[in-house]
Amino acid sequence: MKKLVYLLSVVLVCFVTGCATTGDLNALRSELNQKTDDKLASVETELAALKKSSEALESMRSGQANTAADLTDLRENLQQLRGQVETLKKDSKKEDQRFDNILLRINFIENFLEIGNKNTSDASDKSGKSNGVSAAKDSAKKQDKEKAYSAAYQIFQEGHYDKARTEFQNFLEAYPDSEYSDNAQFWIGECYFFEQKYETAILEYEKVTKNYPNGNKVPYALLKQGLSFLKLGDKTSAKLLLQQVIKNYPNTSQSRIARSNLQEIK
Repeated sequence: MKKLVYLLSVVLVCFVTGCATTGDLNALRSELNQKTDDKLASVETELAALKKSSEALESMRSGQANTAADLTDLRENLQQLRGQVETLKKDSKKEDQRFDNILLRINFIENFLEIGNKNTSDASDKSGKSNGVSAAKDSAKKQDKEKAYSAAYQIFQEGHYDKARTEFQNFLEAYPDSEYSDNAQFWIGECYFFEQKYETAILEYEKVTKNYPNGNKVPYALLKQGLSFLKLGDKTSAKLLLQQVIKNYPNTSQSRIARSNLQEIK
């Protein structure tokens, strides 16, 4: 730029002094045009470079925006998947709980049927004892025993656990060694269990296993002991008892319930 100014100054001086010729003027014009063209070309090159830089920057911004949008979509999809997993977990837990409830109902029905079986055997015994005063007394005594037990059990079924417990205790005092004694002791434990008095229920179930080790209520009592400990938050004791039920009484409803509850213990 300084050279251009210098040349213009020289030309003006020459022109003023009359020294410049037409050739000199043409040469100067040609040089000026060339420098102008070079300058314009340089400016256009710079503008083109700036335009490319601007386009690249815009493309980068657009790419970043698209990436952010993609990340947002991924987060939303991940959240939906988490929601579906949680739903599946809840459904699975509900199914497990439903299965446990069904097994407990089976357990309860089995208990009820065993009562009926004992009544049936008693009826056959009574039919074999038909003569004599002694037979009549035995029959009357059995009838009183059955009546007392059935009355207590009926109260239990109606949900009056406090009263039912008293009746079963009275039954055990009157008939400590009867074929219904282990059942009566078990139902006392059940009364406490349904009243959510789990510590006392555990002690009453223990009497079933200790006082009537050969009775058919032992697996039930062990199972309910384990469930009582589980209710109290004592997972270690619960686990030991449930494992004992599975080991000693395989292929039973009590074993299936124990195994199902073991899977919930962590």
